[in-house]
Amino acid sequence: MLPFVNFSNDPEQQYFADAVTADLTTDLSRIPDMLVISRNTAFTYRNKPVDTKQIGHELGVRYVLEGEIQRSGNCVRVAAQLIDAETDAHLWAERFDGDAGDLFAFQAEITNRIAVALDLELVDAAAARPIEHPDALDYILRGRAARLKPPSRDNRAEQVLLFERALALDPASVAAQSWLAIELAARALDFMTDTAAADITRAQGLADQALATAPRSSVARFAQGQVLRAQHRYEEAILEYETVIALNRNWAHAYSHLGWCKFMTESVKALMPAQEQAIRLSLRDPQIGLFYSRIGRAHLLLSRPDEAIVWLERARNAPPAASIFRSFFAAGYALKGDPARAAVELAEARRLVGDDRYSSIARLRAADSWGVPKIQALIETTYFAGLRKAGLPEE
Repeated sequence: MLPFVNFSNDPEQQYFADAVTADLTTDLSRIPDMLVISRNTAFTYRNKPVDTKQIGHELGVRYVLEGEIQRSGNCVRVAAQLIDAETDAHLWAERFDGDAGDLFAFQAEITNRIAVALDLELVDAAAARPIEHPDALDYILRGRAARLKPPSRDNRAEQVLLFERALALDPASVAAQSWLAIELAARALDFMTDTAAADITRAQGLADQALATAPRSSVARFAQGQVLRAQHRYEEAILEYETVIALNRNWAHAYSHLGWCKFMTESVKALMPAQEQAIRLSLRDPQIGLFYSRIGRAHLLLSRPDEAIVWLERARNAPPAASIFRSFFAAGYALKGDPARAAVELAEARRLVGDDRYSSIARLRAADSWGVPKIQALIETTYFAGLRKAGLPEE
């Protein structure tokens, strides 16, 4: 992480570039399996000609991040680029513009967004490297890279297999235990397995193992949160997701799931700001449709079908394709008085889910958890009411 260069006309703005560099170094160091050279060492390269290959050789690093900052009044532009230290190839570049009226907030937003984007890019780049003798970490990186693809039954099975291979090579690996637990819980939560109960039980055992070894691991904590959410133990899951965020403030899905668990324990309005934070952190997230959909669902339960449809439309047009997105979309259109469009969306939900939960209201009610009584009541008067109008029978 090289010191960001101050390209502003005012040399006094160097402090802002240094602050972004320092915060970004800290944030990147929190990413699992990431080794980041200390700020003090990196700053020795300030104001020197940059030879990326030489830096890679001297420090033993695979990638170099460099950037520049321009500030004019309250207008700030930050540009960053990731370079392969072995080949000098540019792997990623992004530009961020903003208003520095609240300088601390803007600085935090920039560092968070860069850290999240780099996490996705680095995992993908590392997993794509040719490996002669794959070891546990390589399988973990390949599994994490597979998680960047839109989820499907086949894709979920591939991820489980990769994490299983990592665990077989290193049974004591906290990362392998955690990621395998995360994936087993995820496919149960997404209805992409025929062995949901067994998957959740195994995930619980793996998460417990990981936490016993590394109680301050953000990945292990996230795994435990996923297991608890899959078990509908939302109050306990809230504590785990809050711990994840305390350990790694850039984990977008931790914010999203924290909001969902609060929603399932009565707080409908808490769902939306949590998703908005996740979107800010990971605007190009491979599962951004989930964030959009959850905002749409909150609007629907608050009897705002127009607003719900706006967000559910975004979810429908973004990855991943999910039956729950389409079923809420169907309810929204039905409540707006468009039963024909609602019927189309309901048919698509049936096609995507792969089981018979959309055969009746009773079957759908029994197929999943709908939260505490207050949330269940809202589900009945909005979501289920809309599905009835869309043609879903009671029994």
